Amino acid sequence: MVGKSFRRWIFWAVLMVPSIAWALDGKVDGKSVAHAQFLSDTLWVVITACLVFFMQAGFAMLEAGFTRAKNAVNVLMKNLMDFAMATVAFWAVGFAVMFGNGNSFIGLSGFFVGPHTSSSLFSALAWTSVPLLAAWFFQLVFAGTAATIVSGAMAERTRFSAYLLYSLFISLIIYPVSGHWAWGGGWLSSLGFKDFAGSTVVHSVGGWLALVGAYMLGPRLGKYSKEGKPQAIPGHSLPLAFLGAFILWLGWFGFNPGSTMAAAPRDIALIAVTTNMAAATGALGAMFFAWFRFGKPDAALTLNGAIAGLVAITAPCAFVSVWGAGVIGLLAGVVMVFSVLFFDRVGVDDPVGAISVHGVCGALGTLLLGVFDVKDGLLYGGGLRQLGVQAIGVGAVFVWCMVAGFILFGLLKKTVGLRVSRDEEMEGLDLGEHGIEAYNKLEMTP
Repeated sequence: MVGKSFRRWIFWAVLMVPSIAWALDGKVDGKSVAHAQFLSDTLWVVITACLVFFMQAGFAMLEAGFTRAKNAVNVLMKNLMDFAMATVAFWAVGFAVMFGNGNSFIGLSGFFVGPHTSSSLFSALAWTSVPLLAAWFFQLVFAGTAATIVSGAMAERTRFSAYLLYSLFISLIIYPVSGHWAWGGGWLSSLGFKDFAGSTVVHSVGGWLALVGAYMLGPRLGKYSKEGKPQAIPGHSLPLAFLGAFILWLGWFGFNPGSTMAAAPRDIALIAVTTNMAAATGALGAMFFAWFRFGKPDAALTLNGAIAGLVAITAPCAFVSVWGAGVIGLLAGVVMVFSVLFFDRVGVDDPVGAISVHGVCGALGTLLLGVFDVKDGLLYGGGLRQLGVQAIGVGAVFVWCMVAGFILFGLLKKTVGLRVSRDEEMEGLDLGEHGIEAYNKLEMTP
């Protein structure tokens, strides 16, 4: 009886806390109102950061489903460990490089961030009122997302030790440097470059690094025939892949609306709606185009179409109308299918379509912001200036990732080695790299 009463008390307490906080607004003195806003902003940022963290599970399920059962443990381990590596790297160095005071190209202050680190070291974050550690936590989960995108394109043939090292350096320096240019007060932000939640800053960085990694690794065994024609290597579980896609769709309601870094009701509502609309039209665009192109509504391409729409709307989600978001998502879904076919034909083996979904559609969404932005967009009388600035940002990040990626993966290839042996690839990375299988085979004895 006591336990039941206690649970009832907790239930009503949870319901009442938000209403008490919001009731302060306009009914007490300004200091209390400001405190209530500070509380709600901080809770909003931390809760949405947790949603973005849960996207790691989405990526893990999607990548595991799109790859073969013999490599499932390896895929899951990489998605777990890249966030662990990102946490340490972004705490020690990455956050300071990205948001610390410095120059137009790199941040130089605020390393090893902690509770006593002065917020004055991070002028680029002065626009948000949340505590510094809350801002760090929110930005950390973005860094983890950029790193985990790469794993899918390089799945089923990459050494685990090499993966740990490149995951470390992505979060330590590669992602933070270009992030500083756009979000940390760097030269792109000075030009007026817009990327609200990271179509280019997060997703294209991961996608372009995935392109370099997949190219340097080479295709999986059996991906191409003797004549050089691409052959399908089906993943072992589309249900897992779809579960991953639904988790990612959910997580994006933290990714995009959370980037307000404030509990701003009207902004959050618009961003949630534009985000969802682009995901829906991305799925529709990919499905109908694949249906027309192949004669069947391809499930894998439809799934990736939804994610492509989400990636594309991530930059313009706060700046476009609902119909504009729908068009952006639709275009992303169609372009993603073209891109997957293109990379297949030129010999870049990407088991999950990460290059097309994140690299190509991230760039596309960033460019389309210059067209559909209701304030500065081409369709709204803003001329070509914003579109030109967006193109400069997309190009600069592409070049940075190509150069940094070839240096990083080249060094790894020459030192620890990038690719597993032929025998290990044939047997599966689960046994070769981890000594265990995802699905235990029970022996039937008479």
